[in-house]
Amino acid sequence: MFLRGREEVEAIRKAAKLVARTLEMLRDEMRPGVTTGTLDRLAEAFIRDHGGRPAFKGYRGFPASICPSVNDEVVHGIPGDRALVEGDIVGTDVGVELDGYFGDAAMTFPVGRIDAGAERLLQVTREALMKGVAQAKAGNRVGDISHAIQSHVEQHGFTVVRSLVGHGIGRQMHEEPQVPNYGTPDRGPRLMAGQVLAIEPMVNAGVADVVTREDGWTVVTKDGALSAHFEHTVAVGPDGPDILSLLE
Repeated sequence: MFLRGREEVEAIRKAAKLVARTLEMLRDEMRPGVTTGTLDRLAEAFIRDHGGRPAFKGYRGFPASICPSVNDEVVHGIPGDRALVEGDIVGTDVGVELDGYFGDAAMTFPVGRIDAGAERLLQVTREALMKGVAQAKAGNRVGDISHAIQSHVEQHGFTVVRSLVGHGIGRQMHEEPQVPNYGTPDRGPRLMAGQVLAIEPMVNAGVADVVTREDGWTVVTKDGALSAHFEHTVAVGPDGPDILSLLE
């Protein structure tokens, strides 16, 4: 567990804000006909033009700068020649290293008009993220975050992915503690002011089970149902959670 002072939290905020700006740029590019490879090239150029480094590129051998995961792809989608079509949803995960500190965030974007079921999945996942973030305060435990996410998701008839988790973040992309999206209140590591977490519910419209494709990276839902992913980098502050990956 790492406890960050004010200067380090501000350094992480700078990296996380660049992630947020990159996601905002990509939002405007989510249209039918654009390829996931084009989105990746745009994101890498944007990050580098603003003094950062794409944190995912080369990480454990990952070949690209962002992870665009389409429809039944949960996370770790590899950009390529796939052209988006009207009605797709694209979970877009971005990581940045800036001046030795990391930021990480994700949003799931609609491509054109999406159906009501997909829209509801996005809304519930977004809400679940904020329910989890609200529990990221000193004195709580990791299980309070996990339970808040799980209970909101399941209340609305969806499922949380259990084999993938959120994490600490700071000088490295992945640090302790792990932050599952399911759990029991008042269980797990105690949260302390100065911790920085990447909280990231991954929510499926069908079963919770996932499988990894032969490329060794792309995680998909086992039943082919849609999946959504939202994430923020959050500091545990003395007065409550401080979302670092916000534009404002």
